[in-house]
Amino acid sequence: MAYGISTYAYFWRISQRAPRPLTLPEMLADTRALGGQVFQICDYPLIEEYDAAALADLRATAEGLGLTLELGTRGVRTEHLARYLEIAETLGVTLVRSMLNTADHRPTTDEAIALLRPAVERYAAAGVTLGLETYEQVSTDDLLTVVRGVDRPQLGVVLDPGNSVARLERPVDVVAATAPYVVNIHVKDFSFTRRDGWVGFTYAGCPLGEGLLDYDGMIAAVRPHQRGINQIVEHWLPWQDEGFDATARIEERWTRHSITTLLRSAS
Repeated sequence: MAYGISTYAYFWRISQRAPRPLTLPEMLADTRALGGQVFQICDYPLIEEYDAAALADLRATAEGLGLTLELGTRGVRTEHLARYLEIAETLGVTLVRSMLNTADHRPTTDEAIALLRPAVERYAAAGVTLGLETYEQVSTDDLLTVVRGVDRPQLGVVLDPGNSVARLERPVDVVAATAPYVVNIHVKDFSFTRRDGWVGFTYAGCPLGEGLLDYDGMIAAVRPHQRGINQIVEHWLPWQDEGFDATARIEERWTRHSITTLLRSAS
């Protein structure tokens, strides 16, 4: 089990709003400097443009820093998962996170099972585990129907209990239901705040330990230390009215706080 950081913890610093978006090597170096042991390249389409030589260089950079790499994408179409398996093998990745839906494909549970069965066999043969993330577009029951339908240890759940709140699923229920199938954890805290005039709420991220995430309860249920499940820092940081510099400073502070908190919890 190891603690790491996702590209989502650099969301604004790699966005088009950044005067100069951070590169993957820069994020790797920052992760190592902050004490992280894993870096998850998640929903980062530029990785698909890397040729074999560029991927080999990235792997060498990570290895030189003592970092393990993980991947993240979206979708369960055959060709797409095959491409990510190629990337994973070149990078030495053993965990790939995906999601059932994409902008142009929303498979039924039966269709997802049919697509994933042969894909997971190929992943298993390569020593790579595929994890499907909990999120509001797919109910936790349907997600587990797919995982149980494929019924292979190399297909599991990437647990992010805050995502499912928008579907009116309680995080504690999501944790309880998915715990036996979890292969990866996204650690991000979240809270509700009243809008101006007390008209409605904003649901957004907050520093780890200051929101509604029952981190201790999640860890007790999933037992990542005993099961070798990595914990990956993410954020839901809203854009700040003061602009990019202010947003980037807060993002860096939240990232540092989260990984430091996780590392201290292990000591």
